[in-house]
Formats: sequence, structure tokens, C-alpha cells
Amino acid sequence: MYKYTICFIQRGDQILLLNRQKAPWMGSWNGVGGKIEPGETLINSIQREIIEETGIAPADYEIRDIGEMIWFVNEEYLGGMHLFFAKLPDDYHYPTPRAMDEGILDFKQRQWIFDEENTGVVSYLSYIFQHVQNTTTRIKITTKYQGKTLLHISHQSI
Repeated sequence: MYKYTICFIQRGDQILLLNRQKAPWMGSWNGVGGKIEPGETLINSIQREIIEETGIAPADYEIRDIGEMIWFVNEEYLGGMHLFFAKLPDDYHYPTPRAMDEGILDFKQRQWIFDEENTGVVSYLSYIFQHVQNTTTRIKITTKYQGKTLLHISHQSI
């Protein structure tokens, strides 16, 4: 089991993203999540993180475990995280932008996330949405970086 979880929360054609104030990925838009605490299940961990970072209660969304992601930096394995998607009702009221302890939360249109000129999102985000969001099987994503530059990303069913 990895130490971290991350979730991408969807409302209609928008994804709730966090512009992080801290490393890693400081200043980049990413999902919400964090460290798994001792004794927590994966689902309890991500639900706690969603509440802490957004205030959104588990009863307000449907959540799905989509798999895991591992990363290598300069050819060294550095760990991984568990990946989740959550779906809010299309009419769910959640005004953004919203400043939180971890950073700024805002719903972003998919088109904005995928725009090739957009350098403000984490490097793997577009790949997740374009290749694995609608899969019905769990997947494992492998990322390889040289420093902070993404060199390779791929996935397989697990």
C-alpha cells in the first residue's frame, strides 16, 4: 500500500482542482488528497481528505477507486499513490474559487485542463482524464521524470 491518496472531483463537465500552496506541485492545479493515517482504509483516508480540503461530505458524491500511480525520478523509484474519482450531482452548489489551508479550490472546465498551452496543471493530469477516467477496471499508471520534467507516462490494467 502506498502512503498517499488523490481524488479528482467532477461536477458536470468541470473538475474541482486545488492550486497547491505547498510542495510537491506548489503553484500547480491538482486533485485533492493526502497522506493515509495509521489504521485508515483507503476509502476512509480519501473521504477524510476531501472533507478536510473541500468541506464536501461523503454523502454528497459517488466515489470510485480507479487504481494507483507510481513515479520514478531520475530513474529512482519514489513511491506512489491511490487514485480516485468522485462525482457530484450536476446541480451541486459549491461556489469557487475558494481559499483553503492547502491552496485555492476552483472548478475548471475540461477544455481548460486539456489545453496544450496550459502549463499550470500537474504534468500527468491530462493523461489521467484522456486515457483512464472512463475505464471500468483498476489501472496502474507509471510516470518517469528527469528532475521535474515528465519523460514517460503509461498505464496497464491491474
